[in-house]
Amino acid sequence: MSGTFTTSTARNIFFGGTIFFALVFLALTYQNEQIIPQRDQHLQLASNPDIAAGKKLWETHQCIGRHTLLGEGAYFAPELGNVYKRRGPDFIKAWIASQPTHTPGRRQMPQFGFTDKELDELVAFFKYVSEIDTAKWPPNIQG
Repeated sequence: MSGTFTTSTARNIFFGGTIFFALVFLALTYQNEQIIPQRDQHLQLASNPDIAAGKKLWETHQCIGRHTLLGEGAYFAPELGNVYKRRGPDFIKAWIASQPTHTPGRRQMPQFGFTDKELDELVAFFKYVSEIDTAKWPPNIQG
């Protein structure tokens, strides 16, 4: 058996496999580049200035350092990818405005002093995030 499986055969298998899987990778990348813009065409961040401003508030106040958004970020505070569907806009605004609650033994969100306009922008951003097609993940509304 050792006589039929030579070094050049092993090299050919290696290079052939490498080329094959590189081509598969490129084909799948191309497919995703075609599908994703069509799937998320209705979700244009730049088309709504409130969404963009809410995203900027999210980023400048380092919310990702405590919360997760669609699974990305810190796990110190709740997931906010579907908070709009779970709680609704009025609850979100009231919750952010009422922080900190000074409840003993509970993690507290700081008071950022957002204006009503800024709260509306954050809610618009959370609404935008809740409409992203995540392929039905998480499987339940609680996250």
